[in-house]
Amino acid sequence: MESRVLTGAPIRGLALPLKRLTGNCTLPATKLTGRLSDGGNLIWGRQLRPAILLEASPVSATVPEMKRGSIRPCSATAEGSDSAGGAKVGFLEKYPALVTGFFFFMWYFLNVIFNILNKKIYNYFPYPYFVSVIHLFVGVVYCLVSWAVGLPKRAPIDGNLLKLLIPVAVCHALGHVTSNVSFAAVAVSFTHTIKALEPFFNAAASQFILGQQIPLTLWLSLAPVVLGVSMASLTEMSFNWLGFISAMISNISFTYRSIYSKKAMTDMDSTNLYAYISIIALIVCLPPAIIIEGPQLLKSGFNDAIAKVGLTKFITDLFWVGMFYHLYNQLATNTLERVAPLTHAVGNVLKRVFVIGFSILVFGNKISLQTGIGTSIAIAGVAMYSFIKAKMEEEKREESLARESGIGAGRRRSLR
Repeated sequence: MESRVLTGAPIRGLALPLKRLTGNCTLPATKLTGRLSDGGNLIWGRQLRPAILLEASPVSATVPEMKRGSIRPCSATAEGSDSAGGAKVGFLEKYPALVTGFFFFMWYFLNVIFNILNKKIYNYFPYPYFVSVIHLFVGVVYCLVSWAVGLPKRAPIDGNLLKLLIPVAVCHALGHVTSNVSFAAVAVSFTHTIKALEPFFNAAASQFILGQQIPLTLWLSLAPVVLGVSMASLTEMSFNWLGFISAMISNISFTYRSIYSKKAMTDMDSTNLYAYISIIALIVCLPPAIIIEGPQLLKSGFNDAIAKVGLTKFITDLFWVGMFYHLYNQLATNTLERVAPLTHAVGNVLKRVFVIGFSILVFGNKISLQTGIGTSIAIAGVAMYSFIKAKMEEEKREESLARESGIGAGRRRSLR
């Protein structure tokens, strides 16, 4: 996780020693006062746009003479430093759009590869409970190795946080296993079409469980999703009830995971948080895998798979599918931290389109015209819902920043 200090407004409350500058450099006279909690653009673990920080910063009310661009570049160096502008700007900081684009590309690429390799494994090794355990096991080993080398440094966890994370991890485990049961039973494209209903379950849970009022526009945007999934399901050539019901249970599980995640809000960085959730989810997935599939695996499952593809390919396939699963989930989280919710929502919809399209091309799945139309309608509905929801969240955030700015300005006036 990155920790950034975005400069665009002064950081109040920090008494920094000023070095004598030489050359043609002008700085506005500013008195740094107040507590750190009252202002300053110190942002931990998030990359925010400087423009938002400038507009929302309460400092602008007390320092009207300081405007954007009022600090001119220095033509000489400061004594005791390498350059007047501080440290040299690296490539990643100079071209953030390229870095964000790379994150999106890797997120899509790893997700598509995971879905394709995962389905190929199920074609010769149809044991979704065991494969789900392998997904999590490889990810947990990856996290343990990363902690061992200090990339990232392991964040401590206490009993209270563990109690909050257990429900999240249990829902994550259930949603993951049932998704894989569906992937093994039906075509990848059909499973992802059903999983497009996840926003509908999220909205229903928010309305009837959390008591949050969902606007009519959001409900209307979900109508095409329900219609499209229904059309696709009626004429899906690979349809069976096990795949359909499993995908629906996955939707419900991930909905509850979202609810419990809101209750388990923590300052821990996403990399460490996902590592702990993966460890708990692995422990949850082991017993059902052993009970449900263990006897059959020992009797013939492993031997049949090795006879079909060989021991080396069998082991490497399981390793890489687990690695791709962990990395694409981690990249999805990292990408969300780099972009606005609306951008991430649109990206998530496009990701599902890529997965459905590539799975049809790779596996040659035949789909009827009605299934194709239904899938397109469902994806369009998800896009509409994601756009409306992200815009609403953005407006709420801006209103919250405006209120905080007004409260801060009122306090300063009362102290004068």
